Amino acid sequence: MVKTRSEAASLSEQQEDGKTRLLLVEDDSELAAEIKADLEERGYLVEHSASGTQGLELARENPYKLMIIDRMLPGLDGLSVVATLRNDGIMLPVLVLSALSAVDDRVTGLKAGGDDYLTKPFAPEELAVRLEVLLRRPLTDTRQTILQVGPLKMDLIERRVWRQQRELELLPREFRLLEYLMRRPDTVVTRSMLLEEVWNYRFTPQTNLVDVHIGKLRRKVDGENEIPLIRSIRGVGFSLNVEP
Repeated sequence: MVKTRSEAASLSEQQEDGKTRLLLVEDDSELAAEIKADLEERGYLVEHSASGTQGLELARENPYKLMIIDRMLPGLDGLSVVATLRNDGIMLPVLVLSALSAVDDRVTGLKAGGDDYLTKPFAPEELAVRLEVLLRRPLTDTRQTILQVGPLKMDLIERRVWRQQRELELLPREFRLLEYLMRRPDTVVTRSMLLEEVWNYRFTPQTNLVDVHIGKLRRKVDGENEIPLIRSIRGVGFSLNVEP
């Protein structure tokens, strides 16, 4: 339920308890209740709106730290909300939720101004990790479609990648894998996370699929006489390390 202006002010006053304030815009009431309960259990302060129009109004009037928004909403769709905020100069970090998982759909979401794109269904732990990463980022103009991490540069529209002046010839799956790592620099990601996001598996099969593709990607990213960027974390997963 959307709160009145006075109720919103009251909620803002609750910031003194040190909780990070989030806006959740989701019209699926059951899913919204689950997300809200989980995030509040993790220590966040979550306000919920069920429509894009109301969500846009709240985002314009309140100092949220981050917005989670569904792509398909009544009144005003999620990407239109994000694009409007960006045009207004509001650089609030945004995580887009959607059942659409095709590469073109994800690129459209990012081009509209989203900072990250999570496909449904998803695990609560995955959502929590993505929020932590976004909240650690400095605010930037999210309309950009270029990722720059250390010596790596990725063009999300042209689907091209460079390590300094050397262009990397990546297959589509390798591109998605590297994109996932570049959005989480210096962060350990598990094999399960990669299987869910890059391969869209909703279970954990007994396979070395991730290791094989990481090996191929590493040979393309880490050239001869170059500092290795992709690290294997024994028993856990992998990390793209760009700090010296």
